Amino acid sequence: MVTNRKKDSHKTPGKQGSEDTASEPNKINASTPFDFNGKNLTPYGGLLPVITMLEKLGFQSLVEQTLSSKRIPRAMDRYRFLLGIVLGLYIGFPRLNQLRFIARDPILTGVLKVTKLPVQSTFWRFVNAWHRNVARQVLTMMRTMRERVWEAANVKLEVVTIDTDTTVHTLYGQQMGGRKSYNPKHKGKKSYQPMLTFLAETREYVWGELRNGDRPTGKQVGGHLRNVHAALPPGVKQIYGRADSGFYCREAVEAYEEFDARFVISARKTSRLVEELRQAEWKPSPKTDADMECEFRYQPEGWSKPYRFVALRKEKPRQELATEQAEQYQLFETSQYKYRVFVTDMSDPIYFVVWFYGQRGGAENLIKEANNDAGLAAHPSGRFDVNSNHFQLAMLAYNLNCWLMLFNREPQADATALRHTTLATSRLRFLFVAAKIWRHAGRTGVSYSDHYGEKGLFERLMDRLRRIAQCAQGYQPVMVPALR
Repeated sequence: MVTNRKKDSHKTPGKQGSEDTASEPNKINASTPFDFNGKNLTPYGGLLPVITMLEKLGFQSLVEQTLSSKRIPRAMDRYRFLLGIVLGLYIGFPRLNQLRFIARDPILTGVLKVTKLPVQSTFWRFVNAWHRNVARQVLTMMRTMRERVWEAANVKLEVVTIDTDTTVHTLYGQQMGGRKSYNPKHKGKKSYQPMLTFLAETREYVWGELRNGDRPTGKQVGGHLRNVHAALPPGVKQIYGRADSGFYCREAVEAYEEFDARFVISARKTSRLVEELRQAEWKPSPKTDADMECEFRYQPEGWSKPYRFVALRKEKPRQELATEQAEQYQLFETSQYKYRVFVTDMSDPIYFVVWFYGQRGGAENLIKEANNDAGLAAHPSGRFDVNSNHFQLAMLAYNLNCWLMLFNREPQADATALRHTTLATSRLRFLFVAAKIWRHAGRTGVSYSDHYGEKGLFERLMDRLRRIAQCAQGYQPVMVPALR
């Protein structure tokens, strides 16, 4: 018997899973009804990781032990007043009268354990009762918090770079301490000139102070750099310092040498230095954007010994020679050339010293971020001591973002590959998250949307923060590998 079968017979298809029914899009138009019946809804669901980090690192006990105030408030205690102001700055409200917009926000009031934030006058009475030493106390709290964050986030940096710079805050009222001094954008107006130092690797704010509009003296610069060194974590072994020509002085160099830091400072124009440049031996500079380069030993007047100076020379374009426009104060003018000169104790080649100093531009971006996003440029009071305290609170809000990003980083060991997420971007990605606070059977929880695009990163961040635990030596690291 012969059996005929089709050569192209098909196998029986396997059973397939049922396809999910696609949901129809929401139809929103001008006639869509609305109401105000929703309860316990908040647009700031991203405050949960912030308060988790602060609670796990013992921020409340640190504030209560460090912060001193003569006034004993009734509406809230000192910790909750300070936390309310800092969280308001972190959300984006630099003025105390703007806290009324979030006075009944359920997640903020839940964090502060109140039904409603106090009125503006209550906040002002509390802030005005602070003495000027509160600014230094806030800096002390930030130093301790930095050490705890580095331990928990497994940051093991032994070599760091500190970038020091000043900025100009134009004043439009009658604030104490305002001076008519260097103000390139608003010439002739009174201003403050605060001085700040950042860590180039983690972008953290290390030390700073609000200053009047006068140019800082050498004694003030030296004292600032010594405070920066004292505020660094104990694991730091080697320091590199960078500063612009506003810090070109003998006291700054001596301060760097006290804690054995390698430094590069942009030099200011003096008649003696210009004469040295003219007599120097120049050679082509193929590895920089300049035409010629040179180096020489030079001892400025009043300095204890000669130091290494490196310089770049670039020929002026014809248009500039015709107009003779004024250059920046760190660019030296002659009839034909523009010069850039640096004093350093580094022995590296000229091109590397110039490149290394060029990376200092990141500090200017960090100052801009603090001014625009953290409310640093908002000086709410006419009293200088109140504005000094507000200055440090704004930088504490700035540091909250830097610390969260250390916990939210990708598993990496190279600090040079660490990317910075600005406070404005962090707000859009991780803070302004719609959430609903629910209560059931004595428990309180937060529910987020299932359409939240960053829920994977959010869950990873919360998992790391909740695993923070204190041990005998400090805090156990919750991340591997260590950031070096």
